[in-house]
Amino acid sequence: MMFLYLNHSALKTRVCRTITSNRAFFMATLSAIAVLSGCGSPSKPVNLSANNNGNLAISASLPTGTEGSGYSGSVTASGGTSPYNFAVTSGQMPQGVNLDRTSGNVSGTPTATGSFNFGVTVSDAKGASQEKGLQISVGQAAAPPPPSPPPAQPPPPTTPPPSSPTSGSGGTSFSNIQKAGGWGQYGQGPPNFVDCSPSPCDGISFSMTQGVSSPSLSGQATIFNVGGTTPYSDALWNNHLIGPYSSQGLFDTDQSLSSSLHDFTYDVDFYGDNLGLSEAVEFDINQFFGGMGFIYGHQCRIANGNQWDIWDNSKGQWIPTGVPCYPKSGQWNHLTLKVQRTSDNHETYQSITLNGQTATLDWTFDKGSSPGWYGVTINFQMDGNYKQDSYNVYLDNLTLAYQ
Repeated sequence: MMFLYLNHSALKTRVCRTITSNRAFFMATLSAIAVLSGCGSPSKPVNLSANNNGNLAISASLPTGTEGSGYSGSVTASGGTSPYNFAVTSGQMPQGVNLDRTSGNVSGTPTATGSFNFGVTVSDAKGASQEKGLQISVGQAAAPPPPSPPPAQPPPPTTPPPSSPTSGSGGTSFSNIQKAGGWGQYGQGPPNFVDCSPSPCDGISFSMTQGVSSPSLSGQATIFNVGGTTPYSDALWNNHLIGPYSSQGLFDTDQSLSSSLHDFTYDVDFYGDNLGLSEAVEFDINQFFGGMGFIYGHQCRIANGNQWDIWDNSKGQWIPTGVPCYPKSGQWNHLTLKVQRTSDNHETYQSITLNGQTATLDWTFDKGSSPGWYGVTINFQMDGNYKQDSYNVYLDNLTLAYQ
């Protein structure tokens, strides 16, 4: 899915895709796992070659790693004559991680995220050898909540943030978020949909440019682009509004604001230059506090059905709503999403309004978990097609209202 939610990976949502329901599960000839909540299992290693191998066999225990944290795994040999010699003979292991030539232990500290494929050759005391293809996936580290705002993050005391919260009868809102600072951007590609950055990475290109005057309704639109060479890859952008790394200066260190909010409205104008090249476009609201995660994910599945899907946080999957989604290319589309956190901490999708047509859902799902993280973020995601054709989407008048 979806979301990147807060923690760049815990936020960012994200989200897997299926060929029939998109955003985030991609399972055709590939098997995928999600960034945020997991979807499937990693590809199994396969034997690449065997020369004079007798009964020599290779097995491996290579769990998913985390950027910046110590990694421990192992490659083992059996069926041959010890001692064995282990060597990486093709591909690349994660930066900062190494294979011990005599023991087969895999250790180190990964310094970059991504999916790393490599071949290991094992030879025994009698000259028998065997090669096997292996993979290690490295995810982005969760950012711990700082006890106080990072010095570089708060705006100067005399300068309000770019989209200062405004109050009204309907609660408080952030307006023109598309032109605010604090946007993170990531690529996510099959089979693992692990965040990568900066662009280009893993065969994915993505970008955002603010201050676009045309096309624009306010004169301050932002253009988002996804492309590259890896089919069915996504680009995800997220903005931390409340909590650690808030772009609005609302760090909420005592979590009192994050835990008190219950109603959210995501309102935006979007313009696609060629939405027929898109698998889906996704709009998410994410709320975290007390170890709980509320992921309100909405994807307009343009390919395979032209309908809205919503994210079931308890099952970690997209649920088709049957609500049509036919955004128009070459003109502005207006979207309003209303969601609610119930008094017993469930997620309710209230309504979807696209170009004046409102579909009332009132569908309720259980919450997820997000230990050690709190705050409110929003996401925008663009999904690539089978050729990863480049296309653009402009956002304008992006507002999040909350109460």
